[in-house]
Amino acid sequence: MTDLAERRGVETELYEPAEDSALLAGAAVDGVDAEDRVLDVGTGSGYVAARVRAETGAHVVGSDVNPHACRRAAEAGVETVRADLVSPFRAAVFDVVTFNPPYLPADEDAARDDWVEVALTGGTSGRAVVDPFLDKVGRVLRPDGTVFLLVSSLTGIEAVVQRAGERGFSSVVVAETSFPYETLVVLKLVR
Repeated sequence: MTDLAERRGVETELYEPAEDSALLAGAAVDGVDAEDRVLDVGTGSGYVAARVRAETGAHVVGSDVNPHACRRAAEAGVETVRADLVSPFRAAVFDVVTFNPPYLPADEDAARDDWVEVALTGGTSGRAVVDPFLDKVGRVLRPDGTVFLLVSSLTGIEAVVQRAGERGFSSVVVAETSFPYETLVVLKLVR
């Protein structure tokens, strides 16, 4: 695989793995066991799903609303379902759910009309996809299930923690990296 930072600038029909993808994958690998059933929401290229599967031996399924992403993830050997968040999955079936959501607040000057924009932009607050995910993810988790959610300081980490708490999850930061313009964290959410 080429350097993640270099791939971020490639214009395609899906979001290419970058530093945020690597941060989430590393945190998930540390928290997944071989017997776990894992759902990688917004799987994109399948990078996180494939890495978790390869490094843990867990059964991993990817989902994405983008048909180009589903095709790319399947080509990477990831079992993939075209889906909006967790909608098609049965209740209480996954031990772990991972998600690198569209978290950037909308920037009208940089707006694009393509699938990459869908993968990057989380509405005016950056939480337009995160909030519905938090509202729904508990349904597909087993009672002792875990969520690994990537969040940016641009999105409002405390607002995400608060929303997760309102949905019955406690949160702890399990990975973090900083850039001049933002800090990325991976939240581990448990009930």
